[in-house]
Amino acid sequence: MVLIMSSNIDWNDTIKKEARGSNDEDLGEVQEVTDDYVLVQRGLINKEKFYVPKDQAKSYDGSVLRFKVSEGEILNKYKRDSAPSSSSSDMNNNRVQQKQQEVGREAEETKIPLTAEKLGISKDTKESQTTITKEPTTETKTVQVPVTHEEVTIETRPPSGDTQAQTPVSSKEDISIPVKKEEVGEVTKTPYVKEEVVVKKKPITETKEVTEETTSERVNTSGA
Repeated sequence: MVLIMSSNIDWNDTIKKEARGSNDEDLGEVQEVTDDYVLVQRGLINKEKFYVPKDQAKSYDGSVLRFKVSEGEILNKYKRDSAPSSSSSDMNNNRVQQKQQEVGREAEETKIPLTAEKLGISKDTKESQTTITKEPTTETKTVQVPVTHEEVTIETRPPSGDTQAQTPVSSKEDISIPVKKEEVGEVTKTPYVKEEVVVKKKPITETKEVTEETTSERVNTSGA
């Protein structure tokens, strides 16, 4: 990407391109360029218009027009709804601003980077085992089992039909009547699924403190 300084900027090419302040603040989009000013507009509903003098442009890389002044300075000096008039007072103000900028550029600056350490914590995932044990338990159960048996009852009734009399019984006689009865037999045990146990896993997050010393730099000045 080629960086073009302010004196060689093709202003027609900056239309509809992004505009940024000296601290890389987003100022919106270039809408119009006149002989003296660059109209930059920001926002779709609450539109902000900045009429920034062309001499405040710093560079243009084909997609972004950058200014020498910050967003705060642009808001204070160049935000307005209409183009500024080229009155003598405005021209005087511009001259004063240019002189102030020239004075500021004359001061030497020395940039000293200060470093510091920040903590970076890694997390390791370890796998462990949770054992679920099934074991038999013994209990005594009592079951009521209905059993049936036959009993003999005796009743006396008049004879039915023509029944011939027999010779009277002269001796004791036993008559056997078969009867049935149920008895409890062999007890068997059959396994069945009584219920289910559902085992679930869910993540539980807890916060743990990590304490470590860090080093940062600071500046001390001392006179000769």
